[in-house]
Amino acid sequence: MDTLAADDLVQTETIAAYTDAYFNKTKEIVRRFGDKTVTYAVFLRRPVISAPKLMLDWMQEVAAARGTTFDIEVLHEEGEWVGAGEPLLYITGSYIHLTDLETLLLQKVGAVSVAAHHAYQMCIALPHITFLAMEARHCAGTEMQAMMAYGASVGSRAAQREGAKGFVGNANDATAHFFGAERGLGTMPHALIGYAGSTVRAAEMYHETFPGDSLTVLVDYFGREITDGLAVCRRFPELAAAGRMSVRLDTHGGRFLETLDPAASYAVLERRSPGAIRRYRSDAELRHLVGTGVSAAAIWRMREALDEAGFEKVRIVASSGFGVDKCRVMSDAHAPIDVVGTGSFIPDHWHETYATADIISYDGEARVKLGREFLLQRRRNGESKSSARS
Repeated sequence: MDTLAADDLVQTETIAAYTDAYFNKTKEIVRRFGDKTVTYAVFLRRPVISAPKLMLDWMQEVAAARGTTFDIEVLHEEGEWVGAGEPLLYITGSYIHLTDLETLLLQKVGAVSVAAHHAYQMCIALPHITFLAMEARHCAGTEMQAMMAYGASVGSRAAQREGAKGFVGNANDATAHFFGAERGLGTMPHALIGYAGSTVRAAEMYHETFPGDSLTVLVDYFGREITDGLAVCRRFPELAAAGRMSVRLDTHGGRFLETLDPAASYAVLERRSPGAIRRYRSDAELRHLVGTGVSAAAIWRMREALDEAGFEKVRIVASSGFGVDKCRVMSDAHAPIDVVGTGSFIPDHWHETYATADIISYDGEARVKLGREFLLQRRRNGESKSSARS
């Protein structure tokens, strides 16, 4: 059972194979001694952005396959902020049909909602910058890939409602629909530059093959970001003048961008954003500002070089570790980024993604594990916002 088709995920025997054994045993016990109608509360122990759709869709498919119905009260609509410990939703139905679903339904809501929260924070930190989701290569399989892309799209839409540009697309076709697109976005990997033998030649090959595309060129392969970036601009002056060219900075953390060192990096920010370095900074913040890799100083230096050479319309795409904290530092430094390519909305601390489902009533009688009485509060207050039968 190494790979699963989508239809397999709703079959009882497949669910039994992937759920925890004590739920399968509970199912048999309840079948023997009598079913009850139960209500589960689903929650996380940290703040998140509600992203329940993948779980809800799966629950609907399972209900249809089993010939039953689940009454689901969604307490926080997709894209809404949810506090730590607050129930996201209540699920009511047959205990026989629900008990073996707990493991799998939690898998489909916890990590997704944390990813949505991260994406939201990133977009809010840099509201005037466009984001591109590049999570796929860091995911543990295609199901996680879909979950993380969906989470990013939910967080992005939440930020867009507050005026941020957010994520406009992603890097592959399969999950592009979450961002309202038909195709993934992207131009070239580093390996194409190695294949071509030079950055300029790789750009020529790409443009010859895809002449109608705008051109985004990685410029860090040979450690000559400024030299190679300007060489590509001079090779395609029409694209540069038309605003159809971008240079992508992906300098790894083992070295500085061409022409920079610690002193030169401080000097760049002193010219361009002195307030960013004139107050206390943690070591991590200083690395993002003036350290190796794609720092705020590196982005500002690239912008200076492009403008000095007359390529003011060439855009800068920045990638490499753009998580929530780095985005906030870039905002402080007013870094002149046009597009951020990132998959860093994927949760760093996986234990924070663990969702929990507790039964809070049996045949209408409130009963919950000691210490979890808070899960009853929203239900008593009748504050649920929507209901979906599946």
